[in-house]
Amino acid sequence: MEQKVMDPVLQKALEQFTALDEKITHFSSIIGLTDWDQKVMAPKKGRAIFAKATGTLRTEVFKLMISSEMGVLLETLSKPESAKELDVNTKAKVREYKAYYQKSKSIPADLFQEYSILTAQANDAWEEARANNDFARFLPYLEKIVDYKRKFAEIFGYEEHPYDALLDEFEPGLTVKRLDPLFAKLRESSVRLLERIRGNGKRTKAEIFQQSFEIEKQKAFNRYILPIIGFDLDAGRLDETVHPFAQTVNTGDVRLTTRYLEKNVRSALFGTIHEAGHGIYEQHVTPEFEESILQSGASFGIHESQSRFLENMVGRSKEFWKFFFPKLQEYFPAQLKNVSVDDFYRAVNTVEPSFIRVEADELTYNLHIMLRYEIEKALIAGEIEAKDLPVIWNQKMQDYLGVTPSTDTLGVLQDVHWSFGGIGYFPSYSLGNLYAAQILRTIQKELPDFYSHIENGRFDVIQEWLKENIHQYGKLYTPNELIVKVTGEELNADYLVEYLEKKYAEVYGI
Repeated sequence: MEQKVMDPVLQKALEQFTALDEKITHFSSIIGLTDWDQKVMAPKKGRAIFAKATGTLRTEVFKLMISSEMGVLLETLSKPESAKELDVNTKAKVREYKAYYQKSKSIPADLFQEYSILTAQANDAWEEARANNDFARFLPYLEKIVDYKRKFAEIFGYEEHPYDALLDEFEPGLTVKRLDPLFAKLRESSVRLLERIRGNGKRTKAEIFQQSFEIEKQKAFNRYILPIIGFDLDAGRLDETVHPFAQTVNTGDVRLTTRYLEKNVRSALFGTIHEAGHGIYEQHVTPEFEESILQSGASFGIHESQSRFLENMVGRSKEFWKFFFPKLQEYFPAQLKNVSVDDFYRAVNTVEPSFIRVEADELTYNLHIMLRYEIEKALIAGEIEAKDLPVIWNQKMQDYLGVTPSTDTLGVLQDVHWSFGGIGYFPSYSLGNLYAAQILRTIQKELPDFYSHIENGRFDVIQEWLKENIHQYGKLYTPNELIVKVTGEELNADYLVEYLEKKYAEVYGI
């Protein structure tokens, strides 16, 4: 059968589009490296100039993505007659660039550069403010960031709520109207379950963790478990930072960070497992997507599903600790010599409302996200202002979790996200939990021995399933397309509600 020859005009447009995609991806990889360096390695005195340089490079990438060349190429490749000749990978690339182009083409380049420099500098201001419990130090930056985000929401456009425009950056297609009922169901069930635990639950031995755990030994244990749970240290690394994150330079260079606390061994331990979930996802993207916009995860919510899945459904399971606890005892014999694996398992699943989101238990964690979601919606709608946040934050902490932070460091200053302009990001964490529970239901159907594999240290079986069904596809599918493809239905809050109910009824004997 004679192979059909592509129209020469379309062929040339496709070649130009592929070259432009590769160029943008290369620049983005370098930006990823500079972002990592600024947070992990760069000396403080050079960071202000470094931030300006990063802002300049980010602006150049922005210009390429909204350039007239990109506009013409997208128009050519989007024509119905052209789409018939494009493969699925190219169609997905066009979809991703077109969505960004249509939203962002009206943003003046100089405005974007100002914003990029501001957010690069705001990270240092946030770090100082957090370290010194000084909200006033960060406030001028936060006020400007909120102002920019309100402008961007108007430029991007929305149908019902201005926050929808920002949500769409992180979870394409998601709206306040869709998210509110999902969160309402989760909030209601979580509060009820929390009340039952506090009223009738059998206490856990959380005092296990009220000891000193030598940081060097924590580092050694984290490096021990990473390759076993699936993270390739030949294609990545683990470092320290103020706020844990994962940063991809390319699929062969994925960088994890964590934070070590001598008096809180759980912080780095579960922080590292969480970031490994992000990192493994990026390492598993099919090589054919390398050097293209498809080389990353489907969305922030899907990405969080992989980190929360590994941290909680796997890392906080009894089977995980049946496998790893003897080794942890070797690293910390004095602290754990009289501790049973069952007591340790129940202790790592202790439910206790707390101030810090990243150290929150699996149940109350979602209430932290809902608090931030409510604040962000009101900020972008102009219902509250940045200067009012410490008071509003503390009141919502009391309303949602029954605790009031004694300092802004423990409260409104604890998260890095607003400093880099990540308004609209926080819902991704609870979306990740919702996706993860739905994925768990599916993987247990297809791998009935799921938890036996964990108990036997066969994380490769689980990671191969995740790679085959989720990781390899990168951005090929939209998040909704992917969750339907994997689980057979759209996002459903019932699975997380059922998972939490079953798990904590067992842990607390209620």
